[in-house]
Amino acid sequence: MRKINVFDTTLRDGEQSAGVNLNFQEKLEIAKQLERLGVDIIEAGFPASSQGDFASVKAIAQTVKGSSITGLSRSLEREIETTWEALKESAEPRIHVFIATSPIHMEYKLRMTPDQVVENAVAAVKQAAAKFPQVQWSAEDASRSDLPFLARIIREVIDAGATVINLPDTVGYTTPYEIGQMFRYVSEHVPNIDKAILSTHNHDDLGMAVANSLAAIQNGAGQVECTVNGIGERAGNASLEEIAVALNIRQDHYQAKTNLTLKEIKRTSTLVSKLTGMVVPSNKAVVGANAFAHESGIHQDGVLKNKETYEIITPELVGVSSNRMVLGKHSGRHAFKDKLVELGFNGSDEQLQKTFVAFKDLADKKKDITEEDLFALMTEATVGSAVSHYELETLQVNYGTTNIPTATITMKLPNGETVQEAGTGSGSVEAIYNTLERVVDEPILLMDYRIQSTTAGRDSLAEVYVTVQYDGTESSGRGTAHDVLEASAKAYINAVNRTISRKLFNEQRTNPLKV
Repeated sequence: MRKINVFDTTLRDGEQSAGVNLNFQEKLEIAKQLERLGVDIIEAGFPASSQGDFASVKAIAQTVKGSSITGLSRSLEREIETTWEALKESAEPRIHVFIATSPIHMEYKLRMTPDQVVENAVAAVKQAAAKFPQVQWSAEDASRSDLPFLARIIREVIDAGATVINLPDTVGYTTPYEIGQMFRYVSEHVPNIDKAILSTHNHDDLGMAVANSLAAIQNGAGQVECTVNGIGERAGNASLEEIAVALNIRQDHYQAKTNLTLKEIKRTSTLVSKLTGMVVPSNKAVVGANAFAHESGIHQDGVLKNKETYEIITPELVGVSSNRMVLGKHSGRHAFKDKLVELGFNGSDEQLQKTFVAFKDLADKKKDITEEDLFALMTEATVGSAVSHYELETLQVNYGTTNIPTATITMKLPNGETVQEAGTGSGSVEAIYNTLERVVDEPILLMDYRIQSTTAGRDSLAEVYVTVQYDGTESSGRGTAHDVLEASAKAYINAVNRTISRKLFNEQRTNPLKV
């Protein structure tokens, strides 16, 4: 049974999804959960792309020791040096350096000849290998590259010190048969291929990212690159959970396995969904709300007689549990803490207390408290509290079908002063947002507003996601509360606070190498 390394790029390629903008604390929380999941390699970001990315990659490298941490770099001397500065304190410094190899990319994007591309790639790998014990080299747009040229450049970068060779389907163009051919060709025509691990990275533009990843594994890939929930640029990347479960359920066919702790899949999926604001479709394989639901009477009858009639994956395999009450309003702090630790909580005592207070408040309003509720409260306390320049203290909304909706809000300003404002709107949410805009005293454009519940039932927690344009910057925000309007206000304030935090960070960090 071959061991397949799982290379997760949720924090790099996944964050490149339109509308996703994770902050420092959110990236760190996701990285710690990926470590808990058992991911072999975490691509924490692109250190040279921004001061924020440099700081988060460095922090993850210093914190996470159970997974190898890597950073992306173009084949540029300064970027390789910056990546080293970010990762040199990690348990296993690793770099992911790339250059395009397809004719269309070399001619129109790089404006380089094939010989120049080879020379550039070899020089970059040699520079990286002088510092990094593990050097991954990627042939961007490999699936549209000339195979003899691909074999030539791979041979030379391996001689230069590359230990992993990644062959991406960058634009999601190839098919399972074609990717299998490419991996077989490389294995047969690169004489020193035994000195490196072959890796596959696939995009989902034609809906074949997972199928292509599995085909690559069948044809020699020892590493698979993927993202949680399949998020990523354009149509996304290959889905980590689908690949992992496919290899587990069909070990008879693939003869390969990962070292992932599969029961952590659902928790990881939920965390990434909450922090990115990208809702998991109900019919999503493995982690969707309907993945283990049976509507048809024939199916229900079969499952009741023997689950294997219609369930090839058990919910428990990926960490899905029933919506049973796990704690009640009479539960003590100790039992509460034990349950949170079971859910992956690793925050401070202050964050624990904040979550406990929120839990007690919710327990007075909601009869059945589920793990989903606790997870939402935990996420709000550990990650949501990371940005708090403006703080909501009180909210009152007056609404009637024949009255003008009016919101009255008390807010704590960044300077510590408390102010109260009121405003109106055509609806309750608009009244709240108009009032908040008066408090901030700057124009704020609401670009997107979405609401969902954590569980079924009228008493579910509400989760609101917004995208706003504030201070010349587009920012996302989220809020969780028992009341929809309170959640709406929290999401709006969170988006403003995130913009302020990013602006302050950029002002304080003028040189990324000094972060």
